[in-house]
Order: sequence, then structure tokens, then C-alpha cells
Amino acid sequence: MLYTELHCKTNYSFLQGASHPDELIQRAHQLGYTALAITDRNSLAGVVRAHTAANDLDMGLIIGAEVTFQDAPACLLWAPQRAAYGQLCRLLTVGRRRAKKGECHLRFQDLADHAGGLLAGVIPHWHGPGRSLSGNHDRLTADTPLAPKEQLHRYHELFQDRGHLLVELHQGPNDAQRIEQLQQLSRSSRLPLLAAGDVHYHLADRMELHDVLTAISHNRTVSRSGRQRFPNAERHLRTRAELSAIYRDIPEALERTQSVSRQCRFSLDQLRYEYPEELAPAGLTPIEHLAQITWQGAHWRYPQGIPGKVQRLLRHELQLIEELRYEAYFLTVWDLVRFARQRDILCQGRGSAANSAVCYCLQITSVDPDKADLLFERFISRERNEAPDIDVDFEHQRREEVLQYLYDKYGRQRAGMTGVVISYRLRSAIRDVGKALGLSPDRVDTLARQVDGRSRDDQFEQRCQQVGMDPESPLGQQLIRLVTMLTGCPRHLSQHVGGMVITQGPLCELVPIENAAMDGRTVIQWNKDDLEELGILKIDCLALGMLTAIHKCFQLLGQHGQGDWKLDTIPAEDPHVYEMLCQADSIGVFQVESRAQMSMLPRLQPRCYYDLVIEIAIVRPGPIQGNMVHPYLRRRAGQEVATYPTPEIRDVLHKTLGVPLFQEQAMRLAVVAAGFTPGEADQLRRAMGAWRRPGLIDQFRRKLVNGMHSRGLSSQFAEQVFQQIRGFGEYGFPESHAASFALLVYVSAWLKYYHPAAFTASLINSQPMGFYGISQLVRDAREHGVTVGGVDINRSESDCTLETDPADKPTRLRLGLRIIRALPASARQAILEARQGGIFQSQHDFQQRTGLGRAVMMKLATAGAFASLQQDRRHALWESLAQQSRPWELPLFDSLPAPGDQPPCLPAISAAEEVATDYKSTGLSLQAHPVSFCRQELEHLGVIPADQLPCLPANQPTRVAGLVLLRQRPSTARGITFVTLEDETGTINLIIHQRTWQKFSTVARRAHAWIASGRLESRNSVIHLVVDHIADLSEQISIVVPSRDFK
Repeated sequence: MLYTELHCKTNYSFLQGASHPDELIQRAHQLGYTALAITDRNSLAGVVRAHTAANDLDMGLIIGAEVTFQDAPACLLWAPQRAAYGQLCRLLTVGRRRAKKGECHLRFQDLADHAGGLLAGVIPHWHGPGRSLSGNHDRLTADTPLAPKEQLHRYHELFQDRGHLLVELHQGPNDAQRIEQLQQLSRSSRLPLLAAGDVHYHLADRMELHDVLTAISHNRTVSRSGRQRFPNAERHLRTRAELSAIYRDIPEALERTQSVSRQCRFSLDQLRYEYPEELAPAGLTPIEHLAQITWQGAHWRYPQGIPGKVQRLLRHELQLIEELRYEAYFLTVWDLVRFARQRDILCQGRGSAANSAVCYCLQITSVDPDKADLLFERFISRERNEAPDIDVDFEHQRREEVLQYLYDKYGRQRAGMTGVVISYRLRSAIRDVGKALGLSPDRVDTLARQVDGRSRDDQFEQRCQQVGMDPESPLGQQLIRLVTMLTGCPRHLSQHVGGMVITQGPLCELVPIENAAMDGRTVIQWNKDDLEELGILKIDCLALGMLTAIHKCFQLLGQHGQGDWKLDTIPAEDPHVYEMLCQADSIGVFQVESRAQMSMLPRLQPRCYYDLVIEIAIVRPGPIQGNMVHPYLRRRAGQEVATYPTPEIRDVLHKTLGVPLFQEQAMRLAVVAAGFTPGEADQLRRAMGAWRRPGLIDQFRRKLVNGMHSRGLSSQFAEQVFQQIRGFGEYGFPESHAASFALLVYVSAWLKYYHPAAFTASLINSQPMGFYGISQLVRDAREHGVTVGGVDINRSESDCTLETDPADKPTRLRLGLRIIRALPASARQAILEARQGGIFQSQHDFQQRTGLGRAVMMKLATAGAFASLQQDRRHALWESLAQQSRPWELPLFDSLPAPGDQPPCLPAISAAEEVATDYKSTGLSLQAHPVSFCRQELEHLGVIPADQLPCLPANQPTRVAGLVLLRQRPSTARGITFVTLEDETGTINLIIHQRTWQKFSTVARRAHAWIASGRLESRNSVIHLVVDHIADLSEQISIVVPSRDFK
């Protein structure tokens, strides 16, 4: 018997399907099905993954959806050809755009408007017009009544012989009666019966997970889910023998699945993506216009004459762009960048696009092809057969202007944000499974906060024991099993950070579009991997906080007569800037402020721009996993001599001392050492990623080794190159990307060195961004000689500003009202507008002129913002309570003095209380550090301040203490966690090996202040403490400073 399953939900029917698309495809292939239809609820989000899996197995795939209506029974719609697929996408777009995020509101008339060419299978059960299935989680249950024949007649009239009535049997006690009822409905409606399975998972044992998903979606426990749960495990892909037995009384219903399957010949491979072409002026083709503006840009970039090398690159690139028909894509990105520059929005292209001389001449990127060794095939190649990807960074506070420009220019039907599927991570899986199983919320929360990692924790069973749950008990085993299954499952659809898809024709006929959670945004149902699989181009309009900070810094300096600066006017190669970086004095500097980068700076000793390019690229998983870091550092330090087997290899590697640090170098090695074409070399690099098929990796490995052998190179060298390229497959920087970022590294470092007050103000005004909070940025500025003034109603603007010294130089930083926590923007604006009439003389004057209420007054008083009124904080708080008490007629405060009355004699607030209040209200204090108040106690415990650590010998047992600023565990660190503590004298870098972290895991994860003991390690002026013991200091230091934790 031949069979095609026509009703199958994946886990992209969020919280309904319990199996991944590839699991369903693989199981259907094992069972010998002719084809499998993916029919997610009002969605095509999972079809590309199914398409990829089906192609790998040469398995038939039918594209469809389960579509719900507010005034009619739901139905399955299948796309037999491309035009029908476009109608399906349009239909889903109509329903999704009409509803809030996560819902789809359709009426039967919408189906009538888009039914052309589609095949339909009516789901016979219907709640009636009062209840629809518009939400992702609404379900039909076993007792849902059958739809009246009048509703089914509508389907027959619309679809004629393209319509069917579904019969779905699941070994229920009333199957025989159900068949009779459906046969009668079929005759009366003239809709022939069609067998289907209403599949929700690939194997029967996934029912356990499905029950949990049902409970989660209805916000209840599994035990209380009742009729929402399926009565048995029959919603899986069943064998053909089982299906034959179940449908033995209506074999024609099974046979019709083959009729539908034969009609459905549409494949996603048939999609032809076309980029917008309207940017070319009348009389010019897109490639002619691109060539014209490229050569114009080249003359602007090189006013003394275009170098011959650049001319050759431009001709080569333009020829390949025309051949691959990417000219409209380049024109769109050029138009986007042109718009940003017209609006004075700082932007810069990066990534592999910086390998393009065309992008440089169009002012998309900043890497000069005459000075850099670019490899265009890293960006575009014939062999790769995939779309180029141009990333453009914009100021993060103005990026929305750019996105809205695209929406306005191309319309909502032709433009949409790339989707992102948010999947369960370990902690969220623990929380939802624990709740579904009825575990106590406190225990679930404690367990979730105990685990490490996003997708797995090798100590999960031990974590369960730590919260009092026996992992060997039936409940413990069930929890572990279900959490493991749920982790990685899709949870909901979100939006990409900046990927925008634009089309020549309607985008809504390529993929459904729906509303995003953010107003003014629409998002497609596919993510970036789906787009890449189908060769669909996207523009990445990314938000970069450092661009915002640099632009704000330029503006501040201009306002104070300190120069009219731009990225390309900053003086180059300043030795003082490089010396600062060599000392790891890089807090706030782009890309080199992380623990790993600050440790590398003194070892690498960057002295020129290209050194910064290397600095950025070398602290990445690719070079680390490819064992390239230490050989490079040894050769740079003169401890090892670089060797080159051939002159061609020397040409590739001489700039990096014989060690391939960049993706382009790894690719060039494959070309010159093994005879690969540039496109084949890029395929090799990409094949090394874990997501590629293992057989493909082995195939490339043989070609690489054989190619090197044929050129007289040793097996050892061939294996070394292979392992290095494998590392790049995980994650490594192209040189062009590092070169783009290096420019921002240098500019931000130059601003930090020469204008620390303006630079710090701009960083704070651009928050959130970077590794460090406002407190650490202010502390660093003060250590660089910057005087910092607190928040004040008479002196502070909304943002941080500069104040001049007696020599009229802007050296004093005034903190802005924006740093006061929970102070509304409207309150800040009211203060600034009222202050235009003169400074405030008293709190009563302030309240009368601003009209702000007691809640805002209390926030300002708590932050010490009334200091210029010559009032201490406690009296300011008291007077804030008095303001507006009588206008509000609150009897509780009737006894408070009227404004102007003499306040009572209040006790002075202690220094420790002042600091605690500062941190609570603004996240920092200009008066003292919290650790200073327990320094005497710490000295008795033998705790050494941070500023004394450089005086201690290496390997000495040492004890330190401080607030936890950040915890970081890179994927390449083999389980090591890097922690930074801060005391009143400086910061302390800790290295915590996995065994120590596990031993003190509760304190390590949850305490905000530590005492850490271990042995001191000093190398290249970088000091670390290798920790062997951690103690909680939270009781002594009640001030909580949220740490910035990174994985």
C-alpha cells in the first residue's frame, strides 16, 4: 500500500508539534511513505528545514498549512504549483497582519479570495463561530462536534474537485461510528473522504513531551490538562500496515492520498528570488548604473588617480556581479548607506563585504583595497552558489530610521525583517517542564538558576540533588528526560537583529509576513538559515553602540570647540594611543575591552593599525581551536622562527609570521598549496562547520591532502592546514571584517586617550552597550584625571555633558539625569524646560515650576540631585515628602509641615548609607566604594587590595575580595570561567577552573560579592588569581551591583 501523510505538524506549530521537521521527514522515509506534507498551524515557518531534510533523503515533500477561520471550520491547504503557493503565502499574510503577534485572524471570504489553484482538506470538527482556532495554541478535542453540512457545502462550492473531507482515526472507541458520520457528511457535501493522521510527533514516545507542551500552552499542569490532552499516543507517524488495518473499511480514503501527492509537484527549489531594480535611472540597466557610480566613487576615493590594482579588482568584481545577477542588491545597499549619510547617521560596512573593492568605492566599507590583500571570493564566488551577505552597522539609537526608510520605500508587501526562531534553552526548559509537572515554584527556580550552559549541563543530575530532588526517582528521571527533549525546541517567532529582505515582486508571495511585537515592524516566517538555504538575499542593517558613542563624542567635542572630527580625520598611527593599548588600558574601547582581549594586548603589543587587525582576529574560536595563537605570539616575540615550505605559501602567510589567522589566508592556502579554486576553498571552509554533513568534510579533506602531496608538501603540513581550516569553520574573522573593526578600535582608543571626559560621557549616553556598567566607566575616567560631577537639577542635562575648567577646557564630566533609575523621560524634559526660566532656588520652587509629583521628587532626592540647593540627602527626602501633600489631600501626610516651615532636626546620614543610596538610585557613587567600609574586617582576614597585587611575587597564595562585575565562560575556554572583581582600589581578574566552580557553584552563581583565594599568576604585566576557594561576602556588602555575565 502506498501512503502519503497529508496532515503533519512540526514543532514550528509552537507548543503543539513535538518533533523537529527533520525527525518527521526521516521517520516518514523509514516507513516508506510516498511523501509527507508539512502543515503547521497558520505558518510556513518549518518548511525550509523539512525541505532540506527531504532533499537529503530524496523524499517527497508537500508544502501546506493548517489554516483556521473565525467563521468556518479549519482546513488543510496544499500547494500543487508555484502560483498556488504564492496564494497560500498571501492568505497567511492577510490573517497574520490583521492580528496581534502570535495570532491569525481569517474569515472564509479571505480563503475565497486566495483559493486559486490550492487543494483543500476540510477538518470536519468545528466549535462554531463563537470559538475559533486563531491562536497558535488553540486545539480541537475529542468531543468537538462535527461541522454542519452547510459549512461543508461552502468548501465544495469553492474548491469543487480540489476539495476533500478529512477522516482521521486514532484507535478511538467510536471509530466505526465516526466513519459512518463522515461518510454521510461526505455524500451530502460532495467532498470525498481523504485519510490523514493529524500527526504531532514522529514517534509514539514523544507523547510525553506533547503532554507537557499542552500543559505549557494552557498554563496548567499536565495532571490538570484534562481533555486538552490526546487520549492516546496515536498522533505519530504510523506504519503502512497499521494504517491499512485502521482504514480497512474505507480504503479509498487511503488511495486518495496518492492522488493529492501526484498533484503536488511544487518544491521550494522553484522559488526564484528577484531583487528590486527600481534604483536604476531611466535609460540605464542596473549593472550599467552600478558600474557608473562605482567608477565615480573610485575617482572620489583616489583623487590622484585610481591605482592599477584597484582598477583590475573593480573590473573583475563588476564582471562577476553581472554574471551572478547581484547588481540590484549592491544598488540597494548603496542607497541605504547614502540615506544614512544624508541623515548624518554614522555607518560602516563590515564582514566579508569588506573584501569588495566595489563596496569600498560605493562608500559601504572602509577597507582600502589598494592597501589590503582582499579576496573577493570570500564574499562572492561562482562555486559557492549562495547569496552575498553585506553587513552594515548603524548607530544603534538611530538604526530604526534606516529600517523605516526601507519600509517606506518598498512597502510592507515587499519588505520584511528576517525572522528568528526562539528556542528553549536549558533554564527556560527547566522552568516550563517543572511547572507542567507540578513541582514547587521555589524548587524549580532554584534549579534553573543552578545550571550552567544554554543547551546542556553535564552536572544536571547533581544540580537536582542540590535542590532536594532525587535524580533516580521516577519524577527526577521524568524531569531530566523531558528537559532534555524540550531544550532546543522552538518556542516562538521573533525578529532578527537587523536582517531585512526586500523583493522586486510581492514578498508576501514568497513567504508569509506577520506583525512583530515592536510597533512599525513586520517579520517574515523564515530565519537567516532558511534564506541562505534558498538563496534569498537579505541586507543586515545592524545596530552598533560604538558608532553611536563615537558620533556623540564627535558632537560633544564640536560643541566645545575641540575640532570637527570624522572617522577619516582622526590622526593615524599615534604612538601614545598604541602605548595605552599595550598597557591593556582599554575599558570602553571597542572590541578590546573584554577579559580575553585585555589579556592579549600586553602580549601582542600592538604598535600599528595592522596589529589591531590581528588583535581582533586572534582572540576568536577559529585561531584558538586551530592552535594558531601561541605559535604566532612566539614568533612575534622572536622565540620561534617562521618557516615557509614554498614561496607561494610565504606570499600568503608572511604578514602573520607563517600562521593563518584570517579566513582568507586559510582559503588561499588551499588554493596555492592544494590546487583548489577560490570558490572550492570557501566551500571547504564552510564544510568544516558542525552543521555540514560529515561525508562532505571527508571528501574535502582527501582533496586537500592529495593536492598537497602532489605538490611535494608533507602529510604533517597537510594535516596542520586541515586542522586550521577546521577551526575557522567554527568561528573566525575574515581579515576584511577585522580591518573594518580595527578602524573603530583605533578611533575609540584615540578618543579615550585625548578626550577621556567626552569619551566617557558619550559611552554613558549610549548605554546599554559594552562590557562595563556606568560605575566602571566613571571610575576609569576618574583614574584618567577626569573630574566627575554628580546628578543635579540645576546643572545636569538629560545626557551627560562637559563642563569647562578655568582654562575653558572641557575636562569636567557632569552626569546626566538619564542615569537616575526609573526617572521617566517626560520628567527629565519637564526639568529642562522649567530650568530655562532660571535655576531652581528650593524644592518648593522646583515643584511649582516643573509640576512633578512626589514620586519623581523622591527619586531625585534619593539620587542626591538637590545638592545644589545646599540640602543634605535626608532633608531633601523629608521635603520631597512634604511636596504636594495638601493638593493631593492625602490625610496620612496632613501633619507634614507646609513648604517653608522649619523641618525637624534629622540625624545625619552615614557615609555607608550615602553610598548605598547612590548605588540604589544611580548604580554608582562618587563618594566611596562599598568594599571600603569593610576593609578593616577584610584586613583581619588577610585580604589584599587590588592595587597591591602587582607588588606580590607570582605563585603566592593570595586572598582578594570585591563586587562581582562580570562572569564570562567562552566556548573555547574548556570550562574555565573568568570573573572580574572590583574593590575600592581597582579590579581583580580571576581564573576559575571547572572543578573549583562546581565545588562552590551556589556562591559562584548567585553571590554579588566574593572573597576569593588562590595563587597569583603574573604574565606580561597581566595579573590573574587562579582561584581554589570562594566565599560569600554578600552579607557584609548589601549593595547589589548587577554583574554583566557572558557565555
